[in-house]
Amino acid sequence: MKVLFVVNPLSGGKDKSKIVRQIQEGCKHPLEVVYTERPGHAVDIARESSADAVVAVGGDGTVSEVAKGLIGTGKALGIIPCGSGDGLALHLGISRNSRKAIQTINSFNIAVMDHGVLGDKPFFCTTGVGFDAEVAWRFSKAGTRGLWTYISEALKTWRTYVPDTYTITVDGSKWEGRAEMVTVGNVNQWGNQARITSLASVTDGLLDVCIVKPFHSIEIPVLAAKLLDGRAHTSGRVEMFKGRHVEIRRSSGGPAHLDGDPILLDDFIAADVIPASLRVIVPTNKRI
Repeated sequence: MKVLFVVNPLSGGKDKSKIVRQIQEGCKHPLEVVYTERPGHAVDIARESSADAVVAVGGDGTVSEVAKGLIGTGKALGIIPCGSGDGLALHLGISRNSRKAIQTINSFNIAVMDHGVLGDKPFFCTTGVGFDAEVAWRFSKAGTRGLWTYISEALKTWRTYVPDTYTITVDGSKWEGRAEMVTVGNVNQWGNQARITSLASVTDGLLDVCIVKPFHSIEIPVLAAKLLDGRAHTSGRVEMFKGRHVEIRRSSGGPAHLDGDPILLDDFIAADVIPASLRVIVPTNKRI
């Protein structure tokens, strides 16, 4: 059994040389290590590989690219998380400690997970519109990276942001109203244990929809606490739905995010789940 490790040298702003040494020393399978050279490169590497498993060494962007390349191939996805959010890895119970993550790869314990599509665009973690998408778009244009830049853009956006009006249909059930943000989740979180679609499963053949209704600044600490301890669904400011097909209509087109990457989309968006579409290596006895 051969394992190909695809390393993004830029993800998370972290030097990967130590992790590569750990892979070479700790992986029990025949292996190869390759480095990505451009956006989208990991998709091509994964699709063309003859390995039994392709392991993304990076953040959610790298994971998403590798996963896209593996859909329909029968090859397994592995993850050595070293990004800034690591949403899919955390949902799957994969340790951010690289040595422990390598042990998971050694176990070759396979589960089969769903993925989502937004139009024709695959996603594996979350997609959405609203405040968080606006921040992600502004952050991408800021010229500098890092946590403080993100916080700065979030604060500036919050001062002027006006919640949009949405019509959201989930398997025929309709919700209408104003919302700060709408998130469609295949996993339970954006990353860093911020569990926005807190009840999501990657094996139930459903997408989870979280609608955050307008709230006041004074409510942010309580909402943030619920987000981080997995109780977002208990907030009175939140509506949750599950379904196979999700339609979102807003007043106009604008920013959206897809697995954390900002994109521009029209006023109408449709998302669907593709059940049992991707083999993934997970920790032994981990229920996903």
